[in-house]
Amino acid sequence: MIKDNTTPLFQLGQVVATPAAIKMMEHLKIAARQLLDRHVSGVFGDIDDEDRKTNEDAIDEGCRILSAYKFGKQAIWIITEADRSSTCILLPIEY
Repeated sequence: MIKDNTTPLFQLGQVVATPAAIKMMEHLKIAARQLLDRHVSGVFGDIDDEDRKTNEDAIDEGCRILSAYKFGKQAIWIITEADRSSTCILLPIEY
């Protein structure tokens, strides 16, 4: 799968973020748009090979897609729903 930052691999739908995720991004000076661009272009972050394969299959099969981005001991997850109606930015402890 070719991964670039210009061609989205799937639709995000409505994008939402939890208050805790917003607070963490502000504290770490991370732009949500940068994480979303990585997520939608297939740069799924800090996930294992099995989860990466599951995400790649999910793009074609219309299943849920999960990205995880670590920042030191902290992490932010991005989950796009199977029907592509929405994408949520959240902390792992909120899942």
